[in-house]
Amino acid sequence: MNILAEKFRDVIMAVFPITVIVLILHFTVSPLTSLEVGRFLLGAALIIVGFGIFLVGADVGISPMGAQMGQAIAKSNKIWIVIVSGLVLGFMISFAEPVLHILGGQVEAVTGGVLPRMGIVLAVSVGVALVVALGLLRIVTNVPLRWVLTGAFGLVFLFSLFSTSEFLAIAFDGAASVTGAIIVPFMLALALGVSSLKAGKAAGEDSFGLVGLIAPGAILSVLVMNFFARAGELSGSVESVLTETTSVLQPFLKELPVVAVEVLLTLVPLLVLFCIFNHTTFKLSRRKFNRILIGLLFTFVGLSLFLTGVNAGFMAVATKVGYNLAVLNGSGLVIFIGFILGLAVILAEPAVYVLTEQIETVTSGYLKRPVIVTTLAIGVAAAVVLSMIRILVPHIQLWYYLLPGYIISITMAYYVPNLFVGIAFDSGGVASGPMTATFVLAFAQGVAQAIEGANVLIDGFGVIATVAMTPLIAVQALGLIFKLKAAKGGGETSGE
Repeated sequence: MNILAEKFRDVIMAVFPITVIVLILHFTVSPLTSLEVGRFLLGAALIIVGFGIFLVGADVGISPMGAQMGQAIAKSNKIWIVIVSGLVLGFMISFAEPVLHILGGQVEAVTGGVLPRMGIVLAVSVGVALVVALGLLRIVTNVPLRWVLTGAFGLVFLFSLFSTSEFLAIAFDGAASVTGAIIVPFMLALALGVSSLKAGKAAGEDSFGLVGLIAPGAILSVLVMNFFARAGELSGSVESVLTETTSVLQPFLKELPVVAVEVLLTLVPLLVLFCIFNHTTFKLSRRKFNRILIGLLFTFVGLSLFLTGVNAGFMAVATKVGYNLAVLNGSGLVIFIGFILGLAVILAEPAVYVLTEQIETVTSGYLKRPVIVTTLAIGVAAAVVLSMIRILVPHIQLWYYLLPGYIISITMAYYVPNLFVGIAFDSGGVASGPMTATFVLAFAQGVAQAIEGANVLIDGFGVIATVAMTPLIAVQALGLIFKLKAAKGGGETSGE
């Protein structure tokens, strides 16, 4: 109960800024109906309760499960087991990731069904399965992360040359959205479990980077999908999202069972696989096994409430706020609010807390949570500002940001300490979690719908991709600062 109370205090502080921002806009430049305000406040309450319960579940259930399975894979000392385990785990957890289904549903709705949700989900899941197998293989064979990242993103940019603008935005957003509330703690723990059998600094360094490798795999799979889809028929609109509702509770009652089923589909395959591993390899005591089961129950309840609050309470309001601000012809106001939302939204991402906690643990407190969170907030705020500028200014294409951004990120990876490379690329995935994939994306689509000459499909999407990119630069810049401070002080930066 003490842990739960502590989590709730953290969550209230995280969700409070976004709530205050929306209410201030409601009473000033972007008035909402009483029903919309009621839905938003109820959504905020569900997010707080669900977020707190989820964090306890991740600590007690998801993370120990991933760590145990990672250690079992590493102890096998057989490359084929590592590869097969990576393929199976990567596909299963990606396919069941609720945030990926959210984005797939948004793509299906905006494209009028030309790109079906299941097609996006399957394509991304196959790509994730391949790179998770590659990432685990990299850890056990001691291949430097920067080499694998260079090759993976090199392929991404090669395929991007043959992609349409619509697919480019969807591919990068899909890659960012797959690193949601379930996959991040599991993959972080899985990598930690595999790398924990190593001695010295290598174990700490290699415990990061697996989440970061998910992005290029997911991007490549959707870009390949581009060759088989009817790209010429794509068009987009979010007008249906802007319609008013007639009930506060009805959207939540409708959404909760749908979300609960999706979360259940996420956890059941993992539980079955974990039971198989437990029966054949690590054989936990009944007490430890039951503790993990309790953690999974907390995860199920917490994530179901969290996603219900986001989907039914936050998304429509975010779209309406973005639309209203853009209609005012206040470009400066849209950019400013985007910056503030970028600073605030990172505080409400569940996986950010999981990542920063593991960073503090692995580095023995060398890298403090506030330092990482502040760095991520600055990076995400910059990303949202760039996305608003891209919507407001005609002819600015997504690759104008992504190409130089990833070139800078990959180049920096050869000069910063190894530890910061893994943390940076993991942070990119963590920053683009369910709050970004729903609230910020919906806000951007509302702005794009209101701006004459903007395309909701091209300009409305892409914000998650930009959010996933900027932390790579921000965190590695932090690594350079630590490296310079260590050199000036005559010491050595941890993980260098």
